Amino acid sequence: MRTRAARRIDSHPADQLDTLAAWPPQATRVLTTSEREAYDLLRRALPAHMILAQVPLQRFIKVPTRNSYSEWLRRVGHLSADLLVCDRHSQVVAVVEIIGSDPLSERAERRRERMTRVLRAAEIPVHLWPAATLPTPEAAREAIVPTPSAAESVPPAAVPGSRSLPGRLSGSGAFADAAHDTAAEDEGAVREPPPSTWFDDLETQPAPLTPEPAKDPKEFKGRPGR
Repeated sequence: MRTRAARRIDSHPADQLDTLAAWPPQATRVLTTSEREAYDLLRRALPAHMILAQVPLQRFIKVPTRNSYSEWLRRVGHLSADLLVCDRHSQVVAVVEIIGSDPLSERAERRRERMTRVLRAAEIPVHLWPAATLPTPEAAREAIVPTPSAAESVPPAAVPGSRSLPGRLSGSGAFADAAHDTAAEDEGAVREPPPSTWFDDLETQPAPLTPEPAKDPKEFKGRPGR
C-alpha cells in the first residue's frame, strides 16, 4: 500500500505544490494597447450600449446539455471574445475581434477560427478589426448598429480594413439606438437576456412529494372568537 501511495504522489507532483508558493500571483493588464483603443472607440461610438472585454464564450452562449458540457468547455467554452457589444439589457449585439500586426501561430489561428464558427452558428455578428487601422466612431456605429436609413445604403463591411462575418443582427438595424430601445420597452417587446449556463441559478429547495390536503372550512365555524 505504501508503494502504491508513493507511485500516486510521483505520478501527480503538481498536486503536492502549494498554489500561492508555486504560482506567485501578480496583477496584470486585461487589455492590450490596441484593445484599449478599440474599447474607447466603441464607448464613444455606442454610448447607450454595454461594452465588455475578454468575455469567455461560456458566459454568453448557451448550449444543449445532451452531450458533455465539460467537453464543450474544453473545446471552445474557455475561449474569450476580445470585445463584446451588448444593448442596455445585456443582450449580445456583436463581437469585435482585434487582429494584431504580428502573425498568429498556427494553434492560435485554429482557436480563433473555432471560436468564429461557434459565434456564427449562434447567429452573433463578428467584426474583425486590424489593430493598425481601427475605424472611426461613426463607421463603427454604422457597421455594428446601422440606423434604418443607413442600413440599406451602407453595408456593415464598409469599415476600412475590417471584415464582418454575417450573423442574426448584421445589417438588420434591430438595435438602432437608445430611442428605439425605449420605444420597444414601452410596447412590452424588450427581450430578456438568455439564461445562464451555470447551475447556481437553479432552485435547490426541497419540494413536497404530495400536496398538502386542503383544510375543511367547517373546522373554523365552531371555534370561539372566529
